[in-house]
Amino acid sequence: MNTALAYRLLPDDNGDELRDGKMGFLEHLDELRVRIIRSCIAVAVGMIVAFAFIDRIVTFVLAPSRRMLPPGARLIYTEPGEAFGLYIQVALIAGVLLAAPLIMVQVWRFIAPGLYAKEKKLAIPFVLLTTVGTLAGAAFSHYILFPYLIAFFGTFNSPDLAFMPRLEDVFDLYTKMLLGMCVVFQIPTFAFFLGKMRLVTAGFLWRHFKYAVLIIFIVAAVLTPTADPWNQTIFAAPMVGLYLVSILIVWLVQPKRHRSTADSAVDE
Repeated sequence: MNTALAYRLLPDDNGDELRDGKMGFLEHLDELRVRIIRSCIAVAVGMIVAFAFIDRIVTFVLAPSRRMLPPGARLIYTEPGEAFGLYIQVALIAGVLLAAPLIMVQVWRFIAPGLYAKEKKLAIPFVLLTTVGTLAGAAFSHYILFPYLIAFFGTFNSPDLAFMPRLEDVFDLYTKMLLGMCVVFQIPTFAFFLGKMRLVTAGFLWRHFKYAVLIIFIVAAVLTPTADPWNQTIFAAPMVGLYLVSILIVWLVQPKRHRSTADSAVDE
């Protein structure tokens, strides 16, 4: 009896592996509500800061389009509230980007109670990698990918066809590509945590590289606004590069005893 009682009193895990405690369903909903409210407040503050520099930000956002337009072409708007709506949307995106680190902190604090003590040490890498990935994806879309697409669309400008894109259409495309690249550039972050949790190894990712490339080009074909292979390659290239970076990241973070296996897989 004493042995059975002692067994029931023992914790399920080691002391340093204990979780903070279990939460009920309603407690999870309340916690989610708090995190969402705090994230919205952070975005609102970011929007207020963005409105203080809104003219400069809009000029910065539209610069790639204006620079790549054919000579004599201009961005136009045909509805009274279209330009004002653009300012609101730009301020919202800028607010989200400014608040990104705080949003990631709120996401982490929501999932942290369900993690073990060792897993909680990944908080700083989580916030850092997701923030860097978001900013890198936004920069890639703004400086490289989007200007190239505008230049491509402008090649059809001729004496018979005048390229005068609507402001709303251009910004919608800009926003979709920006969000898409921000998500794509989270691939290394995703790989980092999979490697830390020992769900994948560098050898596994390397052995399946050809399948990953195939999937990447299928995704690029779906996301690319045009059907030509060159534009699909422009979309797929950063994803292939990020996949290779992810292999290196997983190799660095995986336990040492798995590295020899990964090295042998690469040699094969």
